[in-house]
Amino acid sequence: LTRIRMGMELMGAQPAPAFREEISRNIAELDQLIDEILLASRLDAREADMGTVETIDLLGLVVEESARAGAELELAEGVDSLLVPGVTKLMRRLVRNLLENARRYGGAAGITVVVAREGSQAVLQVCDRGPGVPPEQRERIFEPFYRLPGASEREGGVGLGLALVKSIAERHGGTVRCEARAGGGACFTVRLPRLAA
Repeated sequence: LTRIRMGMELMGAQPAPAFREEISRNIAELDQLIDEILLASRLDAREADMGTVETIDLLGLVVEESARAGAELELAEGVDSLLVPGVTKLMRRLVRNLLENARRYGGAAGITVVVAREGSQAVLQVCDRGPGVPPEQRERIFEPFYRLPGASEREGGVGLGLALVKSIAERHGGTVRCEARAGGGACFTVRLPRLAA
């Protein structure tokens, strides 16, 4: 990938701008795919060091990522912070992957993010207004490289985003599940152990 980038730089203005943009987009997709494969591989190796576990303000992280994605944020009453133990870069990846998945299949409009406390758990829910996920597919979509029938390459993604969400949640002692959204669409709910405020 680095050699391709250097070659593009050396080409200067000779190729058509559309050609350069297409190559750049392909390189970015390959870069992301390689990052996701490497992360999935490290998450599978239980003994691999994933980084320093620290106290994360999940609410603050979700607010940042929701604003970046243009998602609507709903806070449960009384939630002004939500502390969880974890690796910040992995938690950020989990939230970004859920938001990217919602944008890809439901469009930018209609993404709702809910953050709540339920007993000793922090709950994060990302809902979209896409076509939803058939009940028989709701477990399979968390398998690496699995994509719903009919999903095309044009929509992007290779079927690793939700698998990473599941691995990251489990690595942090949590769970993720997919449910139907009232009125159409899908809701992905992550539950993580939380720290007392």
